[in-house]
Amino acid sequence: MSIESFFVILLVVILGWYISFSASRLDRLHHRVETSWATLDALLQQRAALAHEIVAESNLDPATAYLISASASAARFANLEERSAAESVLSESLKLVQSAARDELLELPTPLLVELSDLTTKVKLAINIHLEAVNATRNVRKKLFIRLFRLAGKAPLPVRYAFEDDVLESTDLPQ
Repeated sequence: MSIESFFVILLVVILGWYISFSASRLDRLHHRVETSWATLDALLQQRAALAHEIVAESNLDPATAYLISASASAARFANLEERSAAESVLSESLKLVQSAARDELLELPTPLLVELSDLTTKVKLAINIHLEAVNATRNVRKKLFIRLFRLAGKAPLPVRYAFEDDVLESTDLPQ
């Protein structure tokens, strides 16, 4: 065996290892996107359920109560195409609740306000984690080597949703 054939074999082995490594990394990134979305989805479902609980236990006027209840139901049962708009409406509705509670215009048990504040923080964190996973996956998928060897397979390109920019603002609880 000549030295040239040894280097060719070595090059083929290194190229094979790199392709395998890149495919595994891309698979892990796609899994991370799916996991972060599942976590975010669960938190958004909790937020919708909390919105219904707020309506039930507060002294909201009927129009505001209907708005929050309807937006929570829409967010809870929306398909992926409608989800972004529904979550944005729910975020705006809950901002009204938070500002009314802060201005003491709304009588709401403090545990619900604390839970809403905690859930808001968790949603923000989950959105940041999800966006980081989406951006990392998209950056890797842009690489020429990944596209050339079609290492992404038939996996869809991860997307950002518009509601991810509309998260609730953190508010201080009334003392």
